[in-house]
Amino acid sequence: MRKLTDKMNDLAVKGYVKGMQAKAKLAEVLSQKSGEGFVDTALKILISVVVGALLLAGLYTLFKDTILPYLVETKKDKVLSIWSAACSSGEEPYTISMILKEFFGSKAAAWDTRVLATDISQNALKAAKNAVYDEEALKELSADWKSKYFRPAGEPGTFTVAPEIKSNVIFRTFNLMDPIRFKLKFDVIFCRNVMIYFDQPTKDALVQRFYNATNPGGYLLIGHSESLNKTTTPY
Repeated sequence: MRKLTDKMNDLAVKGYVKGMQAKAKLAEVLSQKSGEGFVDTALKILISVVVGALLLAGLYTLFKDTILPYLVETKKDKVLSIWSAACSSGEEPYTISMILKEFFGSKAAAWDTRVLATDISQNALKAAKNAVYDEEALKELSADWKSKYFRPAGEPGTFTVAPEIKSNVIFRTFNLMDPIRFKLKFDVIFCRNVMIYFDQPTKDALVQRFYNATNPGGYLLIGHSESLNKTTTPY
């Protein structure tokens, strides 16, 4: 197994700074009296740094230049099994799907690159399936990616994910505390900025379940603020 936590930490400085800026904005909103549109405002602040967060954290380079070439070399069946655990409102799995599209290009049809995206929240999954984001949420994306992978939505200043990206993501309800019993084991599991909320025994048990659900040579990608115990982790 390959654990890339240290490399991810080195690449995550910009993502960390961006997250702290969002945290400051959110704290400002929470310090004010709640009123009409309060929840929407808070959610927009959280979402605004998620689209493109993989890119800011260096995961674009890591996933595209290190992980995918390794998997292409070793996956003779041309089936990639990728899981975005705790996918929230869909930004992470859609970004992963865009990276896959960029990497495979005209060869994409020869590969099964569908991304499984799960969350415990029905509201989050509803937003993810709707796949509509405002201008602020997309500001970190390049003009090229925005033109290729997004289309104008109904409301002015909003955009929806292109059909070829949207159709490559499969959404399911899943509680990370439950046993992991999907049909296939995974080559890559993204579980970013989730385990920071768990106590150590809960985190250790989840990592063991992830390991049991990962193919040999597979990857677990976690957030820059998270770490695994090098002496006890199975990865």
